[in-house]
Amino acid sequence: MTARLFAQQRQACALIGMVHLEALPGSPGWQGRMQPLRDAALRDAERLLEGGCDALLVENMGDLPYLRGRVGPETVAAMASVCTDVVRLGAPTGVQVLAAANLEALGVAMASGASFIRVEAFAYAHVADEGWLEASAGPLLRTRRNLGADVAIWADVQKKHAAHAATADLGMADLAHGSAFCGADALIVTGKATGREAELDDVEQASTAGLPVLIGSGVSAENVRRFSASCAGLIVGSSLKYDGDWRKPVELERVRQLRAALDAC
Repeated sequence: MTARLFAQQRQACALIGMVHLEALPGSPGWQGRMQPLRDAALRDAERLLEGGCDALLVENMGDLPYLRGRVGPETVAAMASVCTDVVRLGAPTGVQVLAAANLEALGVAMASGASFIRVEAFAYAHVADEGWLEASAGPLLRTRRNLGADVAIWADVQKKHAAHAATADLGMADLAHGSAFCGADALIVTGKATGREAELDDVEQASTAGLPVLIGSGVSAENVRRFSASCAGLIVGSSLKYDGDWRKPVELERVRQLRAALDAC
């Protein structure tokens, strides 16, 4: 699925827009009604596609503070319901369930018809704000195999909002090769936090693993030219929102501006 997505784009670098869900059932910020949440997700997804995104990635961003490596059945059910709505729009769609609830993300993807999942802690462990996150490649790929799921795995390498002292003796190329060895379909490189730019050197080192590499934070219309030639895809959230704030709705004009800037590269 990953190879098909990248092969079908209008140019070498795909644009993937983030659909940040409001707080889901069970999380501290849950407002008690699913329909407004579903409406907001569809509104953002439709604006992202109208503005020129090639694919979408749905994430339970509003569920903070996040659980560590698991979520409850109410979260899985709610995400599957909303992701099904988004998938029906017809664009390739991915799923991420925070934090590192990767088996649950696979289940959501299967139930909704999503094409890929974004996976934290795929290979190598690290410390995030939720605590220690173990590598998940072994059980995740076995589950995908047993389910017969046609769902690609996009693995973060040195995930943002985390400390990586435990793997400090390994460079980005080593970590990327490790993720490729463990069976990832694509790799994601980020900056240190949401909205922070990735380092081009990290992208180039990750590319030595021979998999498609995506940039997962800090991309905007102002810097897209610098990044687009170095990667297979750009995952963009904050800069497409009103005032560049991930908590706010997608602004159609910002999406169009980024699409135009990318097409001009």
